Amino acid sequence: MTANHQELFFQRLSKQNERYNYKLPSRQDAGKFIKDLINFLFPISQDCPSCPSKDLAMKYADLRHSLDCMLQPLLPQLKKDKEEILDQVFSQIPGIYEDLLMDAKSITDNDPASVSIEEVISVYPGFMAIATYRFAHSFAKAGIPLLPRMLTEYAHSQTGIDIHPNAVIGHSFFIDHGTGVVIGETTHIGNNVKLYQGVTLGATHVSKSLASRKRHPTIEDNVVVYANATILGGETVIGHDSVIGGNAWLVRSVPPFSQVYHQSKIEIRPQSVPSVT
Repeated sequence: MTANHQELFFQRLSKQNERYNYKLPSRQDAGKFIKDLINFLFPISQDCPSCPSKDLAMKYADLRHSLDCMLQPLLPQLKKDKEEILDQVFSQIPGIYEDLLMDAKSITDNDPASVSIEEVISVYPGFMAIATYRFAHSFAKAGIPLLPRMLTEYAHSQTGIDIHPNAVIGHSFFIDHGTGVVIGETTHIGNNVKLYQGVTLGATHVSKSLASRKRHPTIEDNVVVYANATILGGETVIGHDSVIGGNAWLVRSVPPFSQVYHQSKIEIRPQSVPSVT
């Protein structure tokens, strides 16, 4: 690239940058913040012993300062005072903590492979994705733009589980294995629901004109959805205490206590053995 071409490129790039509506917090900062926040509540993993530990008040203050910094580039989009938003977000942490304890207990109680609640909190991808979602959801309710999605996309990159921060999810939620799970923006999930890997709770149509409508299904209490099932549509309701089998495809509601299974036919044909002459 000649000096003249480079100068023209820089001019074009500068004009393009000026067209951006707003700047964003750092993705690295968002990822570090959610890890620090989860570790603040559940300090199960130990850092290097030579690193000095801080008391809870200092850690709490550091977390608030980190979120304050991440909100700085979003100030033009905030509809409330920044300090009011910070107060609202941090006032919800005790309630989220209780919800996460119920989530971890549900995973521990329902997964025969789990050894302890500490194992679930420290290594299970489902718990990490749920914890990140619950904080991101509280941020979205507080009126914080973009950052909630950055948090859930960070969890998505770490776990393979994609939960939109605007989804509504009840207590004692269990995602087993988790890779490939997708939970859309307007999904409503009740209490004591269990999802397995590859489950999609999605929309029947991908159209920008439908952005303001409920596009994703409602899953009522005590439902189990097994691996690779797909449930689509804003009017689709899975009645409470139902079981949706693996690979099922649903675009309509089912009543409570239903059992829905995908039927597949597998044929095993014996291989002909050549005759011996």
